[in-house]
Amino acid sequence: MSEAVAPTATAHHVLTLWTSSPERARRGDAAGIDRIGVDLERIGKQVRQAGLGTWVSPHTLDDLSVVGRQLERAQLFVRIDPLGPHTEAQIEAVLERGARVVMLPMFAGAEEVDAFIRRLAGRAEPVLLVERRAAVDAIDEIVAVPGVREVHVGINDLSLDLGLANRFAVLVSAEVERVAEATLGADLRLGIGGLGSPLDRSLPIPSDLVYAQHARLGSTAALIARGFDRGQQRGAALGTAIAALRRRLDHWRSGQASALGRAHAELAAATTRAGAW
Repeated sequence: MSEAVAPTATAHHVLTLWTSSPERARRGDAAGIDRIGVDLERIGKQVRQAGLGTWVSPHTLDDLSVVGRQLERAQLFVRIDPLGPHTEAQIEAVLERGARVVMLPMFAGAEEVDAFIRRLAGRAEPVLLVERRAAVDAIDEIVAVPGVREVHVGINDLSLDLGLANRFAVLVSAEVERVAEATLGADLRLGIGGLGSPLDRSLPIPSDLVYAQHARLGSTAALIARGFDRGQQRGAALGTAIAALRRRLDHWRSGQASALGRAHAELAAATTRAGAW
């Protein structure tokens, strides 16, 4: 990646937390997480990810309302279903409940993106979740759609569509490079996958190697991994872990290209060792 498009060490990394728990939403809000909300995507997901042990959300529209009432500073966030006959009604329902950021999954090209943007009609911030090879192939047209502001790479479904054995292999793929270059070249925010806690030493892929790829690729947005606060469920521990996460992201953004290159090679080797995961 060119140094000209890389974020500075002080760039703010937009963090998103999915939860239906009022208590966790309040803790996330107090911890400085930027977006908090629910995942309403159902259509096709269970079939696509069958046997992988990945999460299919049980969240509901009522959960969106409950979470929204807990927030003092974070934006209320929601992921909807892929585009279809239901989309207009679903968008109106989430906006009625106060959603300020709406994520669209599983689109293939610019025409679907344009339809999504038009239906939002400026009433919430759109986030595009790239999860298909077709979307990667069409990324130059997608980022040129009027109203697009942010592109997020979804590593679970994109790894499946690319035929990769390990979801983290997306981070060292030519496809993510292409998405990053097109997104940053269009002066849009780039987000990638989710981030685990820097305090968690049990992960098969070290969080720090993933953080380094955000710096290398120019990403300034991420989801909070579902297991982020594993073992840290009490008191101010979530805020401590979020602060540590931001410090490590700043560390990598301040790093030399050679260090980022070494982390890239280490992550590629780690994904090979981890196998299917």
